[in-house]
Amino acid sequence: MPVVVASNLRKEFAGTLLFEGVSFSLDRGERMALAGANGVGKTTLLQALASRTELQAGELALAKGTKIALHDQRPPLERGLDLRSYMLSASEDLLAAEKELAELEAAMSAGTHDPATLRRYADAQARLEHAGGYGWRTSYEAAARGLGFSKSDLERPLESFSGGELTRASLARALGAGADLLLLDEPTNHLDVASIEWLESELCRLDAALILVAHDRWFLEAATNCVLELENRRGTFFSGPWHAWREERTVREQHAARMAARQAEDIARLERFVARFRYGTKSRQAQSKLKQIARIEADKVDAPARARRSLGFEFLKPTRSGRIVLEAKGVALEVGGRRLLGAVDLVLERGEHVALVGANGSGKTTLVETLIGRRAPATGTVRLGQSVECGFFSQHTLELDDRGSVIDCARSATGLSRADAQKMLGRFLFSGYETQEKAVRTLSGGERRRLALALLVASGANFLVLDEPTNHLDVESREALEAALEAFDGTLLIVSHDRALLDAVATRTLAIEDGELRSYDGRWADYVLAREQARAPATPQSPPKAKKPQPARTKTSPLERERLRLEQEIERLEIRLSALEQELAEDWADMEKLSAFRTTRARVDRLLERWEALVETESSKNSDPSA
Repeated sequence: MPVVVASNLRKEFAGTLLFEGVSFSLDRGERMALAGANGVGKTTLLQALASRTELQAGELALAKGTKIALHDQRPPLERGLDLRSYMLSASEDLLAAEKELAELEAAMSAGTHDPATLRRYADAQARLEHAGGYGWRTSYEAAARGLGFSKSDLERPLESFSGGELTRASLARALGAGADLLLLDEPTNHLDVASIEWLESELCRLDAALILVAHDRWFLEAATNCVLELENRRGTFFSGPWHAWREERTVREQHAARMAARQAEDIARLERFVARFRYGTKSRQAQSKLKQIARIEADKVDAPARARRSLGFEFLKPTRSGRIVLEAKGVALEVGGRRLLGAVDLVLERGEHVALVGANGSGKTTLVETLIGRRAPATGTVRLGQSVECGFFSQHTLELDDRGSVIDCARSATGLSRADAQKMLGRFLFSGYETQEKAVRTLSGGERRRLALALLVASGANFLVLDEPTNHLDVESREALEAALEAFDGTLLIVSHDRALLDAVATRTLAIEDGELRSYDGRWADYVLAREQARAPATPQSPPKAKKPQPARTKTSPLERERLRLEQEIERLEIRLSALEQELAEDWADMEKLSAFRTTRARVDRLLERWEALVETESSKNSDPSA
């Protein structure tokens, strides 16, 4: 029996339609991604499913006794509680059952054994046993550990946590609730890579129906098995994994684009005939053409909504720096008297694209700010090389000039003319006089990040330092940034939890591990392999012997997941290549499409090289040692 069935859901805000005709059905074990541009109503739909907002039409049916848990990124309101009490408050029914059992046991010990008391005791005990017995609290503690909280954190009051920690607390509360329908809005925000990987595993073995909103492409691929697309105020359900939906959407949009173009040509041709012959000898034929136009208009196919704009990235060609871009010697980091890193030696050379990863609180942002001179090291020295121009993108975007308008900020930061500044801002979704004259101090967090990215793109810097640049960006914009960074000729140091971005862009990984900075050559897949090999000795090993064929495993290794992800990405890009080839066959003079074709083809070649290396590595790991 389905956990939830939605039929023709409709939602309006102040009389304005947000979505309608949204229908889907989910059983236990089905994990649905909500896809669509920002503002189409994904979060609102989650709120409606959790009865936090009303729907104007449609039916929503839940299986009897369905428990719903929602993580919606809002900080907890109950600041007077400690973390443990806050999480447990999601299971008020079980707390009430325990309290009732304790009261009934006390009454029974005092001699009360009437049928009504015994019946109440049996009912309360059944409710508790259905939730796993008195051990139900352990699921909350396990969720907290998996999301990076320590045992001592459970006793800390919520008011002592940061905003990011409070968001993780909300997620732990939802995960530990044992819900039948779990609703997650951007669950990977404020999680480090280790916590994201843990979350993926937890969701894949979840005995519940799951609906989530996320922009992390690897997470969506690993954690979901169906998609509900919200677009043009309608909902379209797709039964299949994330990558298959994207391929189907690409084919669908290509077909719609061709149909829309053909209809536009037909209408233009018919209108020319009508304009020429409406009042002449062929006026009767002209009237017939008008009817044809009306029929085409009635069945008109809209151009794909992906004509909706995403961010436009294209970094300027930077000036050439010296061979050594940055050199750090004996750098130690301390915050509040606590040593984060000690005796770090680091050299970045011209043209290197380097990722910096590590657990939350390990010191990534502190190290970045130290390397670019915004923070003094506890010991050691940092030196930038000759002709190095550094562009810094902070995850806090505090460096914007708040004194004027958006256009004023853009012109003062870049030196561009007003016309060029307006054009650049338009590519970053700041279009129109009213938007560009908006005061910087009134911008939302997402708008500030878009403006900061626009200024960075236009800066011409040859050394880019990016701290979580993909926060608040949708999937299409992340991919646009990814392509621009991959093609960037200068030097790049990037901090991110977006594994797809790191894998595409970085060719060396710096990892903060156990208070040390360790360097790993290669892309993200190579780092995952090195990390797995480093952990292997801690696993008890049986004596070497000939390996027998193994049964299919339900849980794949990081290497297998990475190989599968590469295969899916290659397949998606090859579909894109095919579409570009068809478009270029009609007009090879389109330099924008030609550039996209060449960039995509080069990307496919690089992914194929990494896929071959992974296959070879897997083969060597699975081969008989005695062979």
